[in-house]
Amino acid sequence: MRSVRARAAIGATLVVAVALIGAGLAVLLVLRTHLTDRAALEAEVTARDVAAQIDLGVPYDRLELPDGEERPVRVTGEDGKVRAASEDLEAMSGADEESGTATVDGETADYRFAAVEATVPGGGTVTVHAGAPLAAEREAVGTVRDAMLIGLPVLLAVVAGVTWLVTQRALRPVEGIRAEMAAITASADLSRRVPVPDSRDEVARLARTTNDTLAALETSVERQRRFVADASHELRNPIASLRTQLEVGAAHPDLLDVPGAVADTVRLQQLAADLLLLARLDAGERPGRTRFDLGALVREEVSQRPAARVPVAVDAGEGLDVAGSRGQLARVLGNLLDNAQRHARTAVSVSVWRAGDRVVLAVDDDGEGVPDAERERIFERFVRLDEARTRDAGGAGLGLAIARDVAHRHGGTLTTSTAPRGGARFELRLPWAG
Repeated sequence: MRSVRARAAIGATLVVAVALIGAGLAVLLVLRTHLTDRAALEAEVTARDVAAQIDLGVPYDRLELPDGEERPVRVTGEDGKVRAASEDLEAMSGADEESGTATVDGETADYRFAAVEATVPGGGTVTVHAGAPLAAEREAVGTVRDAMLIGLPVLLAVVAGVTWLVTQRALRPVEGIRAEMAAITASADLSRRVPVPDSRDEVARLARTTNDTLAALETSVERQRRFVADASHELRNPIASLRTQLEVGAAHPDLLDVPGAVADTVRLQQLAADLLLLARLDAGERPGRTRFDLGALVREEVSQRPAARVPVAVDAGEGLDVAGSRGQLARVLGNLLDNAQRHARTAVSVSVWRAGDRVVLAVDDDGEGVPDAERERIFERFVRLDEARTRDAGGAGLGLAIARDVAHRHGGTLTTSTAPRGGARFELRLPWAG
């Protein structure tokens, strides 16, 4: 059964039915027990009343006996012979077993019996058997049972109907969310949002969470679209330049610019590597958990860098362990150093130290620095603040974006501020693994 409303209505009806049947059986049992005990008490009172008369010496033929149909009474001696009996009492069966039957004036009915012994003046004992009719008990129990049998289906129908209506009202916002999600899927318009009900229940929280998911999905898709568009644009230039040089070289071998073709190929290779790394990061690739000394990594990477116009000074201590991908963090350091050397005038420095439960890596330069308004924008993909420079000199604008993505996936942060010498400081903070 697919309908939640139907399942809820059937479930509620079954629960109520079980509860009502159980309660009804308990009521009938209590009612029957109460009425049976009451009949037993009436029978015992009648028997004691007759026994008291016999104890006082009242002759058998003068005993005040109740009407036989209402309370049949029989007095028997030790020899089993009947000494006295109610008028029209013809037979009494089961008198010694509390419950039995009695035939009065040709009609047999069920009775509750009580037996009391009485002492006859002059010696000897007799037994007084008195009964109270169980017809009232049977009638009352039957009436209650019939009322329950009639009322139970009506009550269950009411419960089912009310549950259906209440569930329909409660699920109406869910249907609105479903319809809007179907429309979003059909139109592929991720800017739309599902309606949020005014209530503060689980449905409202579901709607808000769905809208948050749609917002995150819209941001991700838009970012992916921009990424594809920017990547296509960035790849088009070096590919076109390389193709032009090769075509010229094929037509005029003496005019082939081999260094230019190699430079375009290298730039294209670097751009492809950056794009592949970003694709892996966007796909949720988790870095390794290798533990290593970040200071040692800095000294090793700086020593292996080719000679540049701006030297790099290193100040890194020992025992500054972090956990993650050594290759990816080396890539972050390389991107930060490339950026610093590109903008520095005379000096670049790298410092590594520990600050509480974090290991800090700072790259400083003495260049122009980064304007306050641009300190977050520079970490976006394909963003270059120095658009006047050539693409070959300025890169594709992916280095800092890659560096921040890698930092975040290592549980760290990457921010920029003003260096002591007035240039830019890029500060990488990673969890200490000591």
